[in-house]
Amino acid sequence: MSESTRVLVPLSPGFEEIEAVTVIDVLRRAGFEVVAAGLHGAEPIRASNGVVVVPDAALADVLHEEWSLVALPGGLANTANLSEHEPLLGLIRSRFGAGQPVAAICAAPKVLKAAGITADIELTSHPVVHNDLADAVKQYREDVVVDDHQVVTSRGAGTAMEWALRLVEKLGGRDKRESVEMGLALRPFPQD
Repeated sequence: MSESTRVLVPLSPGFEEIEAVTVIDVLRRAGFEVVAAGLHGAEPIRASNGVVVVPDAALADVLHEEWSLVALPGGLANTANLSEHEPLLGLIRSRFGAGQPVAAICAAPKVLKAAGITADIELTSHPVVHNDLADAVKQYREDVVVDDHQVVTSRGAGTAMEWALRLVEKLGGRDKRESVEMGLALRPFPQD
């Protein structure tokens, strides 16, 4: 399954480094193909705390490919940028309508709201955007990770590892997650 599992991670200036790099790294450790795609091209992007990341591709060049998951890191500026990108919003609406996985963390659940898919789902987000989302969702929750109707949301940078591991499990199963956890020293190696 992992050879055909492809994940799109859209990035723009101001994305949250920990969330983006964690999901990219953990999903690649699981053997999935992960493409970090720059909203404004494949040039280096400065994240919210000054780290510069070079995307794998321009979003426009890969947006219409087949994806197993679209995962949206947060960061207030990144969230604002992604929320105004109609082709990405269209992809999110299409995936949601087809029951295909979408994930967002931190402020990025606001992108899901901009896509118009939050009315019938439960989700979580960073507390700073709670008021922007609470009236636009079926139920706002404060769990570390919420998975409802194939939409997986999480709270923020401090929950990025749990979010990424949940996505590994969703795409590759419990055994794949446990294998990645062992490699990350989050789970003990079996003793002979």
